[in-house]
Amino acid sequence: ERAKLLALRVRAELDGRRRREAELSALFETAHDLAGLRDLDSVLPAIVQRARSLLGTDVAYLTLNDPARGDTYMRVTEGSVAARFQQLRLGMGEGLGGLVAQTARPYVTDDYFKDARFQHTGTIDAGVQDEGLVAILGVPLMLGPQVIGVLFAADRRARVFEREQIALLGSFAALAAAAIDSANLLTETRSALADLERANEIIRDRSGAIERASDVHDRLTELVLRGGGVHDVAAAVSQVLAGTVEFTEATAAPADPLEASRADGHAVRHGDDWIAAVTAGGELLGALVVRGHPGLDPVDQRTLERAAMVTSLLLLARRSAAEAEQRVRGELLDDLLDARDRDPRLLRERATRLHADLDATHVMLAARLDAPAADADLDGRLA
Repeated sequence: ERAKLLALRVRAELDGRRRREAELSALFETAHDLAGLRDLDSVLPAIVQRARSLLGTDVAYLTLNDPARGDTYMRVTEGSVAARFQQLRLGMGEGLGGLVAQTARPYVTDDYFKDARFQHTGTIDAGVQDEGLVAILGVPLMLGPQVIGVLFAADRRARVFEREQIALLGSFAALAAAAIDSANLLTETRSALADLERANEIIRDRSGAIERASDVHDRLTELVLRGGGVHDVAAAVSQVLAGTVEFTEATAAPADPLEASRADGHAVRHGDDWIAAVTAGGELLGALVVRGHPGLDPVDQRTLERAAMVTSLLLLARRSAAEAEQRVRGELLDDLLDARDRDPRLLRERATRLHADLDATHVMLAARLDAPAADADLDGRLA
């Protein structure tokens, strides 16, 4: 009899050791899966499946808390056959799972429908009844002091869960919480990387726009220095903006957008075109028009506005040069008529700059108005 008792103790010890070995092996495999986490949707079902297998229960399932709605919902099930049960949502404190989520402590019941420790609701009880569950064990999923969900093991018959089984399910819950935390961190990292990539794209776009603006600045500066014209400016901006840019007289441009650009000082969109008024001292000199290019970004718009400013400077410079040339022509004529005290060499140099050939034969017409003063003023205005 003593030998029989010893043999039974040895057998029980060996069974316990084999069970703990299987449990440790399952925990190790789960930890290995967690270390190579790539997809939370594949890790969590593996945890629930192993928990069901080791505890030998009919069903195992996992719920997660929803902070936005203030409840907990079914996330993964293993062995479940009832659709209503798989779609359950439990309010905090409702049902056994709601109690676990609210108190952050494990709870076990031998007979769910006879247990009065937690709040029964019609929806939850109907789902549990559809699944045919009787004995249920629930342990919290913890991230620090925060409960993020509940891991369950349940049977369709009355059953007493041992302390070792409760501890084992708690170990699986810890791994599940770590898996969820790692997945969230991975998601946040991927989101941060995506944000950085978008930021880099924006920086690259801005850098390209700045390079284009710098290119326009260099080209316009070169045009001004070598005496280019307004159509040269339009051609240079056309190359940078990859569109057709034209200089038009004020009368040829659409009146409303031209006046809006003049008043605001910025380029104005008109249909598929952009119009930038060319002004100087409040005077409207014309317009730069970008044809068929509605998608100008702010940097390109600024480039068009800068080109309009350069165009106005060129027009003013040409006007000033023409006026100065006219004055110089008149002064040269006066000096030629009264050349006694003038240096002939200097007169020839001045004439050459004005494209006048002093060796050629010239005819000069002199006229005098003998009309009364009022009529002379009128004739002068008509001339």
